[in-house]
Amino acid sequence: MVAPFAALTDLEARYPSELTLLAADENTGLRDDGRIDLALDDATTEIIAILQARYSTADLANLDETSLTIVKVYCMDIALYRIALAFSRSSDTIKERYEATIKRLEAIASGKGALSLVGSGSSDSSDPAGSIDQNEVVITAPERMFTRNRLGQI
Repeated sequence: MVAPFAALTDLEARYPSELTLLAADENTGLRDDGRIDLALDDATTEIIAILQARYSTADLANLDETSLTIVKVYCMDIALYRIALAFSRSSDTIKERYEATIKRLEAIASGKGALSLVGSGSSDSSDPAGSIDQNEVVITAPERMFTRNRLGQI
């Protein structure tokens, strides 16, 4: 299982006022951090479900810093949408951000974008796949048996 792509502290840092308004408990008026954490878990699960069309769970656990930051922003947008729905406080802006996020994730899953993985860009000479791009096809075959040098000049 992949750890949640975003945490409560990330949401607090990026959307402090929205989070307080959207996630206030109906009875106490205090922010319900438990429901926020559940929304973040659900958002992570939704992202994984979309991206598994292209990336394995192991790939998603090994995203580089830039890709992880992008996915974190997507996770927060999805979580805010889920929080707004859970507390019946949705708005057009939140819904539009959610829909745009889903479209971007689907585009990545279909190959119109890409996420980078840790170590995917290394050019280690002992690793033949080190310089191969994500979308390239790799064929590994044994060494040729019949070459000009082995058969001589014909």
